[in-house]
Amino acid sequence: MRKLAETCEAIASTTKKLQKTTIVADYLKSCSSDEAAVSVVFLSGRPFPAWEEATLQVGGALLWRVVEELSGKVAPALNTAYRKHGDLGSVAAEVLPGRTVKDLNVVEVSAGFRQIAKARGAAAKTILVREMLELATPLEAKYIVKIMTGDLRIGLKESLVEEAIAKAYGSTLAAVQRANMLLGDIGETLRLAVESRLAEAKMRMFHPLGFMLASPIESAEEGLSYFAEAAVEDKYDGIRAQAHVSGGEVKFFSRTRDEITESFPELPDALAGLARDAILDGEIVAWECPGRARPFSVLQQRLGRKKVSERMLREIPVAYLVFDVLYAGGELLIDRPLRERGRILDELLAKDRTHHGDTEARRKTGMQGKLAFGDEQGGSAGSVIRAPVFHANSPEQLEELFAAAQARGNEGLMIKGLASPYSPGKRGKSWLKMKRELATLDVVVTAVEYGHGKRVGVLSDYTFAVWDANKDKLVNIGKAYSGLTDVEIADMTKWFLDHTIEDQGFRRTVEPKIVLEVAFNNMMESDRHESGYALRFPRIVRLRPDKSADDADTIERAREIYEKQTNS
Repeated sequence: MRKLAETCEAIASTTKKLQKTTIVADYLKSCSSDEAAVSVVFLSGRPFPAWEEATLQVGGALLWRVVEELSGKVAPALNTAYRKHGDLGSVAAEVLPGRTVKDLNVVEVSAGFRQIAKARGAAAKTILVREMLELATPLEAKYIVKIMTGDLRIGLKESLVEEAIAKAYGSTLAAVQRANMLLGDIGETLRLAVESRLAEAKMRMFHPLGFMLASPIESAEEGLSYFAEAAVEDKYDGIRAQAHVSGGEVKFFSRTRDEITESFPELPDALAGLARDAILDGEIVAWECPGRARPFSVLQQRLGRKKVSERMLREIPVAYLVFDVLYAGGELLIDRPLRERGRILDELLAKDRTHHGDTEARRKTGMQGKLAFGDEQGGSAGSVIRAPVFHANSPEQLEELFAAAQARGNEGLMIKGLASPYSPGKRGKSWLKMKRELATLDVVVTAVEYGHGKRVGVLSDYTFAVWDANKDKLVNIGKAYSGLTDVEIADMTKWFLDHTIEDQGFRRTVEPKIVLEVAFNNMMESDRHESGYALRFPRIVRLRPDKSADDADTIERAREIYEKQTNS
């Protein structure tokens, strides 16, 4: 672990991507394959491979208490260290005493993480975390804590780790990227690279792929300026979801790659009869008959629930509107053009249906899902519907489709190039989204404060940030305290208390993991925030539990909004 920690320090000391890649490659070549396989997972900023469901369930508050106890420092000293460094790992390196014990091995640390993940209850996890940090040197502890919080902050993304694997073992970057995408396990990808077997990587079902993302546009004219032929769909006010179907089993995953099947138990049965294994992309929406999506605020009541009551199933039915297929019948389809993927999806939903018997969801709920195809928009609760596709050849036609989509209660339009491949995790001009509303940003909460009046006992005032891509860090851009319900604020207060990094009394710095959609009237240049911008009259539109912190907007997006606003 010492060697990995020293490597991380070297990576953090340079801003040059090529140099970072070389440092990682040299480190990997110096390790055994077991050590290298664990290390690339850690260097990707996580304790476990992406496909695994294991989580540590260790919050910042627990880590703070352990560091405080082992250091023997009082809270003010820790607060000073945190203000100096800005992350708990660096605080641990400064305040923990030196150790004379033998170096920890990264394989041993990985085994320790698995013990922590299996432990039940904060007390049991605290003991295991303390035992691990007691054996660590301050530098080792720094990166153990950083890996546990998922916040390395050394300017290293998984894409650079992939480049390092290719460099270390003489593979092509494309082969490494494809194997890692299929497996969802960069450690296993490394093992294949060591043995020159990357081409043998197979799709691991029930491991979500990255979602292709869309870029916003301002006008119908812009919407038709990037490609000659476009497919046009409604932009639904729901949550993106990837459906994995194999052997009668169905699981749904959100954009954060978390499984959300339990929140929508009426949906799996409608897809369980597909004759071929498949991975579908679509949107889960709150649904009302005949064929109309309800607002996101209604759907939000279903999110994050491990058990959905019969009453909620009746009052907030949902449908899954499918618009793409990424994998079918043993073949990855993402390199095929959208036009071809659309035909495969039509055939898959219309014809390839067999009976696999009762699914677990059906047994639990007594409900059966319904597969609706084509323009059948009157589907009942639990419907899986092929999202209708339109075509537009002029801005006037696009405006007509936009007005019709909003009349149906949807947000606007998605405009997609028919020749475009599916690019997991990437945002470009192949997919566009057209909405007309007040400007909004997806932001990450970095600090919270107690409110006033009736909210004096809850954390209701949120400071939030966007990404500075050049520096690979979050920079604050505003603060808001209105928009959430009392129930949401109460739930978030509990989360923030459990994930506090620094308790400043009235104010708390928290783990940057909660994403909000924030609306505002306009944007100003300002030195009040590190981003260089401030929002006028910001208010919270909604929580975005379907998005991870990595999905938040950037300073570049804020700058685009500012420039369009000042030039209009």
